[in-house]
Amino acid sequence: QVQLVESGGGLVQRGGSLRLSCTASGLPFSDCPMAWFRQAPGKEREFVAGISRTSRAGFSDYATADSVKGRCTLSRDNAKNTIWLEMNDLKPEDTAVYFCAARETVDSNTIFVQQHNYRYWGQGTQVTVSS
Repeated sequence: QVQLVESGGGLVQRGGSLRLSCTASGLPFSDCPMAWFRQAPGKEREFVAGISRTSRAGFSDYATADSVKGRCTLSRDNAKNTIWLEMNDLKPEDTAVYFCAARETVDSNTIFVQQHNYRYWGQGTQVTVSS
């Protein structure tokens, strides 16, 4: 059974930072692309950042949405089955529930940015940025 458990959300002031983590189980983690999406009240869920599987050479790549570009980094630790989303210079418009997502293994280094590409989802963690 696949499980994704997010943590690290909370209340932060404008300009602050947060580090979200997502720990997976039941997956061949290093071969699975992962991502973060978010959903603000009254809005559709949107892509935040995605990371590729880890290549045979030990590398992975990530991409971020334009809305968070330059403020977020995404990394993975395959030994811990965990990805981290580091968010800096947070703004009130970053307020949302953040969801971790994973998909089945792929044999490429593609970064998937669409929700339908991901089969497994976490329960979400609330991020609130006050002004």
